[in-house]
Amino acid sequence: MQSLITAIVEHDEAASFLAWPGDFELDRKDHVEDVHLASGAALEGFAGDGAGGTYFFCGSGGEERPVLYADSEGSAALVAIGLEQLLQLLLVAPWWRDCRAFTEEESRELAAEYLEDMPDLAARRNRAATALGLDLPTEAEALAALRRVATEAGKDFILIFTPEDTPYDTLIND
Repeated sequence: MQSLITAIVEHDEAASFLAWPGDFELDRKDHVEDVHLASGAALEGFAGDGAGGTYFFCGSGGEERPVLYADSEGSAALVAIGLEQLLQLLLVAPWWRDCRAFTEEESRELAAEYLEDMPDLAARRNRAATALGLDLPTEAEALAALRRVATEAGKDFILIFTPEDTPYDTLIND
């Protein structure tokens, strides 16, 4: 099976959708601060967003590793178990950072704002998913998975600001 990172690089339309509205770019992998995981597990930045946030693979292995997101404001959360789950979230609900209730209704309201500027969003998303070989969950399923990962498995992935040895705030709470 081809690496999803390689597939993104090789498919301009998928990379374009992930860049916007997904706000996910593979060439933004350096975090703004020196950080580490409290557990001592490996932390590897592999992508970022336009506001200085970074996506990290946690632990050892490949693209199946847990993915932690840290924003530039000192908050972090485990957002996916593996790159495939992260990409599904970014394709289905690229506005996930603005979801606080994790409901389909809230997601639809946020989607409406994006659709005003990008009426072909669903078609672009579907072409990107096809190019990457991904099946897409519903918005409700993707947001439920995000909440579950962040609030359950995420408890074991505490990001530490290394110079002060202080933990980042929790980006997603119960």
